[in-house]
Formats: sequence, C-alpha cells, structure tokens
Amino acid sequence: MMSKTTSNVPMGKKIAFGLGMLANQMFPAAMGIFMVVLIQDYGLSTLMWGILFFLPRLFDSFTDPIMGFISDNTRSIWGRRRQYVLLGAVIMGIGFSLLWQMYIDDGVDYNFVYFLIWSLVFYLGLTIFSVPYVAMGYEMSDDFHERTNIMAVAQSIGQWAWVIAPWFWVVMYDDNWFGSTTDTTRSLGIWVGVTCAILAMVPAIFIKSKSTKDDQSLTPLTLKTLGGSLKQILNNFKEAFKIPVFRKLCYSTFLIFNAFNVVAGFSFFIVVYYLFNGDAGAAGLWPTLLGSVGALATTFLVIPIVTKMSKTMGKKNAFLVSQGISVFGYIMLWFLFIPGKPYMFLFALPFFSFGIGSLFTLMMSMTSDVIDIDELNTGKRREGVFGAIYWLMVKFGFAFAGLATGAIMTLVGFVPDTENTEASITGIRLFYSGLPILGTLGAMWIMHSYDLTEEKALEISAELAKRKVKKKTKEISSAYGAGHLLSVLNNDIKLEAYSEINFDNRSIEDVKTMFLDKLNNRLCGLCFSPYVEGQSPDEDILSESQIRRRMEIIAPYTIAIRSFSCTEGNQLIPIVAHEKGLNSIAGAWISGDKERNAKEIKALIELAKTGVVNVAAVGNEVLLRGEVSEVELIGYINEVKQALNGFDVAVGYVDTYYEYYNRPKLVEATDIILANCYPFWEGFGIEDSLQHLREMYALTKHVSQGKKVIIAETGWPSQGAANEDAHPSQLNAMRYFIQSQEWASKENVEIFHFSSFDETWKVRVEGELGARWGIWDKDENLKYN
Repeated sequence: MMSKTTSNVPMGKKIAFGLGMLANQMFPAAMGIFMVVLIQDYGLSTLMWGILFFLPRLFDSFTDPIMGFISDNTRSIWGRRRQYVLLGAVIMGIGFSLLWQMYIDDGVDYNFVYFLIWSLVFYLGLTIFSVPYVAMGYEMSDDFHERTNIMAVAQSIGQWAWVIAPWFWVVMYDDNWFGSTTDTTRSLGIWVGVTCAILAMVPAIFIKSKSTKDDQSLTPLTLKTLGGSLKQILNNFKEAFKIPVFRKLCYSTFLIFNAFNVVAGFSFFIVVYYLFNGDAGAAGLWPTLLGSVGALATTFLVIPIVTKMSKTMGKKNAFLVSQGISVFGYIMLWFLFIPGKPYMFLFALPFFSFGIGSLFTLMMSMTSDVIDIDELNTGKRREGVFGAIYWLMVKFGFAFAGLATGAIMTLVGFVPDTENTEASITGIRLFYSGLPILGTLGAMWIMHSYDLTEEKALEISAELAKRKVKKKTKEISSAYGAGHLLSVLNNDIKLEAYSEINFDNRSIEDVKTMFLDKLNNRLCGLCFSPYVEGQSPDEDILSESQIRRRMEIIAPYTIAIRSFSCTEGNQLIPIVAHEKGLNSIAGAWISGDKERNAKEIKALIELAKTGVVNVAAVGNEVLLRGEVSEVELIGYINEVKQALNGFDVAVGYVDTYYEYYNRPKLVEATDIILANCYPFWEGFGIEDSLQHLREMYALTKHVSQGKKVIIAETGWPSQGAANEDAHPSQLNAMRYFIQSQEWASKENVEIFHFSSFDETWKVRVEGELGARWGIWDKDENLKYN
C-alpha cells in the first residue's frame, strides 16, 4: 500500500517534493498579496473582503477529509496519490489564472460573485492536490530524523514563495511593468497560475509509488461507498483525536499559525500608515522587505538551526525553544517599528521567523510519527486522513483568520486609503504583536506535555516492523481456511434436501425485519466479545462493569454464551452469564506459553467446579496455529477431564472442522466436538454459503465418533475487503445470519454465532475485516435496525 523506506531518501526526491511545496505555498502567498487590490482598487468593502477570505477556505477545509478518504483508498497502477496531485495541479493553475480576470467597470457586486465562484474552483483544485501531496511526504520515510530532513528540505524550498511573493507588491504598484494595478494583477495571476501548476506536477512525475490496483485491504471507491464515507470520515476523526499527541499538534498549530494569519495582513498597513504616515509611495520597498527578509531568514537560518536542534534535543524541545525565540521576536517588533528608521525592524525578523519557520518543519515530521501510532492501534495506514485532519485545522483557522482580520480593523477603527487616527494605528500594532504572542504561549503550554519521544517512536517502528514480518508469514487462524472444504469432501457425505430462504425479491427492510425476528427468538449461542475500543487481550484486564454492561445487552437474545479465556477478567464472563440465567462454554486460552497455559487450565477447572460452566473448552485453534502439538493438547484435555470427573461438565476443544477431520485421536480425547465453520473465510459467495456450512457440519458429524457436535463459531462480516467470492456487507451479514439460524432451528443444530460486538483490536491480526463480525458495533449499538 505504501511506498516507504527506512533508508535515506535521495535528495532528488526531496527536491521534487520541495518543488511541490513551493507551489503549495506560492498560491496562498500570492493570494494574500493580490487580495489587497479587492479593497484598494476594486472597491470591495471590508465585509466583502472577509467573506471572500472566509467562505472558500471553509469549503476547502471540509473537502479535505473527503479527499483524504478517496486518496487513502484508491486502487490504481499509479498508487494512491500521484494521479490526484497531477489533476489538482491543473485545476489550481486554471482556477488561479481566471480568478484575477476582473475589471473595475463590471461593478462591485459582479466582481464579488465572480471572485467567489473562481475561488471555489481554485480551492477544489487545492484540495485535490494538497491532501495526497502532503500524504506523499508522510509516507516517504519511516525514519524518525529522516522525516524531519524531508520536511526541512521541502520547507526550505517552499519558503521561497514568501521571499518572492512580497515583491509582487512592487510590481503591482509600478505601472511600468504591466500597466495599472488591476492590469498587473491580471497578468501576474496567469504567470503565477501556470508556473505553480507546473511546479505542482513535479512530485506526481518524479516520486514513484507502488501499484495498489490489487490491494484488497482498501475500501472500494464506488458511489455507494463514497456516499457512506461521511460516517467513516467522522469515525476517522474520532479515532485520530483519541490520540492525545495528535490533538496537541492540531491545537498548537491552530493557535500559532492562525494567530499569525489574523494579523499578517496588517504588515503592509503598519509599514505604510505607521512608519510612513500613510504614504505608500514613500514606503517604497519596505513592505516587501518585511516579508521577503523574514522568509530568507527562515530559509537560510531558522530551518537549518531547527533541524539541528531537533536531532540534538528532540522535536518537542526544538519546538518549544523555537517558539520562545519567536515570542522575543514579536516583542522586538513592537519596539523596532520606528517612524523615520524603518530599517530597525529588520533586526527583529530573524527572531520573529522562528515561529512559522519551525512550525511546519517540525509539525509535519511529528505528524508522520503520530501516523505510526495510529497504524499500531488500528492496523491501517492513513496518511491522507491524518494530513486532511491536520490541514483542516490549519485551513479552518485560516478561514476564521480572514473574518477576524476584518473584524479587528473594524474594532480599532482602521480604514485603508483614508487618514487614520493614532489610536486606530496603535490598535492594529497591539494586535500585530500581542495576538501571536498569546497564541504562541498557548501552544507552548499545550506542547510542554507532548510525550512522543524518539525512544517511543523507535519502539513503535520496531513493533510495526515485527507485524509486517508476521503478516508476510500469515498469522494462522480460521481466517486462512480457503480450499479445505473442497479438499476433504468425499462421496461418503450425503446431504438431505433442504429448501433455503429465497432473498431475490426481498427489500433491505424485509431482510432487516427477518433478521430482528431471528434475533428476538433468541439464539442457541453467541460468542461474547468483551474488549471495548482501545483494549486488547495482550494488554488489558477486563472490568466487571464492562462485562455486566455488555451481558445486559445480549442476555435477552441468547440462551448461551462462549468465552475464550479464564484469566485477566475473562473468568467473570461465565459467572455473570450464569447470574443472567445463561449457559456457557468457558474457554482456557492455550498457546506456546506453558506458564500461562497452566494458569488458564487451573482457572478453568476452578470455575467449572463452581457450577457456572456447561462446557469446558481447552484451547481455541491452537493446533491450527501450530503452537502446541496434538499430544500436548490431549494432555491438557485429559488433565481437565480428570479434575472435573464427577462434575456435570463436558470437556472439549475448539478448532476448525478440518482439524477434527484429520485428527481422530483428538476426537477420541474430547467429550464433545466444538467446530469452527466459516464459509466466508473459504471464499464462498453468500448464495452458496449455507450449502457449504451444511457440508462442514456434515463432515464433522461424519468423524465425530457419535459424539455431540456444536458449531462453536460461524458468522459473516459487515465491512472490509472481499475474500474471493465472499463479500462483506451488512446485507450479506444479515442474510447469512438468517439462513444459518433458520437451518439450525429446523435441523436441531447448536450454533454459536460469531460475534456479539465488533472487536477493534482484531484489526492488528486480520485487518479491518477482522473487526466487523459483531451484531452490535464497537459502541454497543445494534448494527442492523
């Protein structure tokens, strides 16, 4: 899915990414300069200016998450990002060029509407370009410091936008270039649009990606899935903001960047109206130098120093030090804006530049680290989603900044192109220094507790690397049973005629009604899923309260439950079930850890002797996983049987039906046969699923030596990637549930449906698919009503 490397990224690729950053920053930089003409020359009111600043950026911020979903799930021979970067570059270039083709004679209202429409086109292109482009940068490396190096190179190149853009002021107000200011803006709009579109195409051309055409882990992009993506996007937001360090990055960026942007537009006015008493001609190049020199300081001084600090003191400390320096710079600007001595403010610029100069160099690198945490938690790699969410915070604040700028000018009584009072000029100066200082101090307070250190990041990377190795060797569960049924079927297996339910003419509402009827009639058995979101069997001990809460939900709908372990809180499950009048299959979790096996078996025996257990299951799919031998397992089974001699408890073992088919000694050792049967995992389509379930059961009965057979697990997922002809969906999950329960009821077969609740921890083992088998979702809401 990714195109990642742990080695150094070639400088050529860093430069290619950086040229994309130059376009990404030049467009908004030029936009900020050019928009002055809307008030100065086209006569738009400050309210109109604020709306034009706000609405398109608001539109941009809310289209970003949708684009993140599309980019993260695109299957193509070009990968997930490049084609969108190229398309977005073209749309941006056209949109920006046409945006400025306005004429004063058309009138204020016409120009307002014209500018608004083409702004929306431009920002749509920006979304299509920037979300996958930023995701490209996040996935270029998984090395802690190389990520900072990539962003440092990109920001160094991107900063030239802020060196160049202020000079547009000089060109715009010099009629010798292209004519009047509006003529110049129209010409520059085309030059900037075309040039930046070409620069934006460079990453798409030179940064190659692996094909994702056959990546089944990605959500298919259809009209139906896109229509339903809003819910998934909201879930992505919730999951992302559950990561504390990511929240800190977003909130800190919002405060620093947007406090800066609220007052950035005042630079021109402070130089002209405070330093030169309102004479733009006398101000000459000084407004340009204010922006240009600051950007040069960022490029050649700030970014190299910040990159070095990041490696020596860590990213968080580098951030705190850099922002502290910028606060000092803002204070200096208050004192060094001196009428008659405009050159004095230049001394403050290197200090002031540490604020924005360090922000994105460090924050984009730190976001890459956070994405690793998300992959560790969910098993999903979502650069597009995290990039979209992070930049939504930036862009939404940027949109708000446009409104706030106009509001502040109104508040202090400052009006461009008129004679302003000393109080109004002092007002914008106070906001110019004071607001960024407050925003920066707030961000520093938030970030002081940021705890994703290099050591933690390396531990996370190491764990992810281990998982990739495990994934390559395919961790074994009943999820890997394809082909077994067809290989063991023989002529001795004869199925009686059975008439299945025909769903051809039934609406989705009909199916939901049938599903609820079956559920309300009570199931024979239900596999109990105790772990809530954020918990996992390897890390968490279950609380009695969460078991009782979930048992309360399922108790009206089942006669029995099945649990999988007798330690770490799981031993409470049969006890609570018994209190609710439910039977139970209680499992001891057996693995290659002999010490834990002894604890599990001891706990199972003690629990069974209390009378709350009907069937004791010694292990689950441990032979399939190859973690113990058949001889060892039978030894454990016999140990439990001997300890429970005289108690009314059947002793068995849970594994796939084909493990029982191949192991007659195992059948002989158990009192009862507990078989897992999954047509889905063997790749059978929903239309044939019941037929194959019946065959699996028949095979197990055939080798059972006359012992009782219970289907210990069967089910169908509601979401995830297809497995050959087996397609996850809510409709198919309901159909399988209805068919299997109907058949079991008619044929007197005991089935334990898998599962009660969606289990997010299973994403780590089986991907998104493994987490979507519940009748209730992870938040304990019924999925099919």
